[in-house]
Amino acid sequence: MATQKIYAGVALRDTRGRAGLTQRAFADRLGVSLPYLSQMENNHRPVSAGVLLRLASEFAVDLGAIAMGDAERMVMDMTEALADPIFDAPPPRADLRLAATNAPALVRAFLDLYRAHRDGQERLAALDEALGAGGQNATSSPWEEVRDFFHYCDNYIDAVDRAAEHFARSHPDTTPLQRAFAGLSRRGLTVQMAEMGGAAVYLRDANRITLNAAAGQATQAFQLLHLLALEAHGDLLDATLELARFRSNSARDIARLGLANYFAGAAMMPYGPFLRAARTERHDLERLAHLFHASLEQVAHRLSTLQRGGDRGVPFFFVRVDQAGTITKRHSATRMQFARFGGACPLWNVHQAFETPGRFLRQLAETPDGMRYLLLARDVSKHAGAFNAPVRRFAIGLGCEISHARDLVYADGLDLGNPNLFEPIGVSCRICPRTTCHQRSVPPMDRHIRIPADRSGPLPYEIA
Repeated sequence: MATQKIYAGVALRDTRGRAGLTQRAFADRLGVSLPYLSQMENNHRPVSAGVLLRLASEFAVDLGAIAMGDAERMVMDMTEALADPIFDAPPPRADLRLAATNAPALVRAFLDLYRAHRDGQERLAALDEALGAGGQNATSSPWEEVRDFFHYCDNYIDAVDRAAEHFARSHPDTTPLQRAFAGLSRRGLTVQMAEMGGAAVYLRDANRITLNAAAGQATQAFQLLHLLALEAHGDLLDATLELARFRSNSARDIARLGLANYFAGAAMMPYGPFLRAARTERHDLERLAHLFHASLEQVAHRLSTLQRGGDRGVPFFFVRVDQAGTITKRHSATRMQFARFGGACPLWNVHQAFETPGRFLRQLAETPDGMRYLLLARDVSKHAGAFNAPVRRFAIGLGCEISHARDLVYADGLDLGNPNLFEPIGVSCRICPRTTCHQRSVPPMDRHIRIPADRSGPLPYEIA
């Protein structure tokens, strides 16, 4: 597989600007000529290995962030959007990468516009009287806006993460639940246990918190730490939200809850101790759940956030899906991206996890770009603690590029060097280039199809 070329013009210009250097002075520090630097800053040439090393040594630049920045994510998002039939022919991938690296603000504006178009189309299709709906403009879903915020932050919020780590460090040798009790007590809040009907974990009445005794301890701790984040770190959350500049109050409110959830997870599993334990236990989710008094879903999600500059963990992608295959949580610190418009690839093992409750499924997979991954999947259905109570059924997927697989206990016994064991998967049928997939649900939107008259196969059409 060919080595990926890295175009990092925006990162180079930002680094030079922070250092207050002219192009000539910056070129001298990097050991390159002025024309060569100019070509790299304008993405006419990839960044060389020597320049990458000097960026790391001279300017403390995180090379992982340069290698896997926003550009590849935006290229994937544009590829998927441009597969829509409203576009006559998608531009070459090289043009998309040039736009993503040189004009990221313009690309995000295009994606926002396309998402608004999709939302408008879905609204018209769903409402019988759409023409009489009062002329409301289609706008981006607040949920999607917040998802994008975390997605393009690599799901790592440094200030919130460090605040949670500091809080955990100030309460040594305590469980997350004990930590939460202590933190709330310092804020003048008292917590009492009680049996509560319904799915609520806690109810608040002024300074008194009633905690559902039937909820699991991991859930109790998470929800109380979420409340603590809102109570004790509201100013920090609001300052972070100011930087995001959400377009609606709804998106801002959703993001505030998301940041409080982020604090809760980081307070349960503080960055430094959790990263060390993850490496020691070779990312065994069950062992980490036991050590940190957390659930499997909480551990998997936390693993996907370990992207602190200078001390990064294994880059994981993380998803949670329901039984209909809808992705309800998603994040990727890898080159693996997820469908934003339409369903996910049915060949991912995460869809099979509902069939084997209580078991981890392993899968070796290869995406159309030639990248290979180790994928894990497991059901995490949530029982409400009563016979007649409804069960919330979810499955989680966690994966990393195959170059990191040896760091996971789940790779033991797998022949990672055998290319025949890697199952071909995609992102979404509507943009997948594979022509022979037996599980394809719809044709690729950027390819012509023909209907054969002389034979029948697993699909009623052939992809030209």
